[in-house]
Amino acid sequence: MMQQEPRISLIVGLGNPGREYAGTRHNAGFDVVARLLRRFPGEFAESHRHESRCFEGRFRGRSLMLQLPQTYMNLSGTAVAGLLRKRGLAPEEMLVISDDLDLPLGRMRIRVGGSAGGHRGLESIIAETGSAGFVRLRIGIGRDRNEAVTDYVLGRMDEAEQPIYEKVLDGATDAALAILTGGVSRAMNQYNAWRPATQETDSGDAAEVKKTETLS
Repeated sequence: MMQQEPRISLIVGLGNPGREYAGTRHNAGFDVVARLLRRFPGEFAESHRHESRCFEGRFRGRSLMLQLPQTYMNLSGTAVAGLLRKRGLAPEEMLVISDDLDLPLGRMRIRVGGSAGGHRGLESIIAETGSAGFVRLRIGIGRDRNEAVTDYVLGRMDEAEQPIYEKVLDGATDAALAILTGGVSRAMNQYNAWRPATQETDSGDAAEVKKTETLS
């Protein structure tokens, strides 16, 4: 019997609050949520609860909430678990968007379940919710073997990297919308092999990147 795909009711973007962290590699989740809010039709009302900035509205006739934990990365699970309990949601109804050191810059990966892969925010969510069964959208930021991990993730892209990073953030926004509109499996098939147009060598692949989901 085919397992039913999760229906996403909460999207969590991971990052660190404060101006000093804005635009850093570790804030990729925050940046994608900001793009989603600009892309959604209608208004999403902002509120502050569960140590988070929350945005609530309707998407395709149903309720949807977006959460930006303000606890700093390694305590993200406290905010997420509190909101899940308050809303009566299972972890499987959640999409978590984060950066990933083990994916090269310009790539993304959608998966359901699995380990935290050393990501402190995901580790905290798994620990506080007691579940690893949520959907993840991981955004590749690459890794500099000559720089301490903390310094690297809290740094910003250089001039050559920034255009690629902007493209993958836009692509990840498309991928999150694809998860909402067409389901996780379909989005995985479409976006787990995604590359920015600047890296494409096949015109058919480039055309695929430019496709967007209809929001109406």
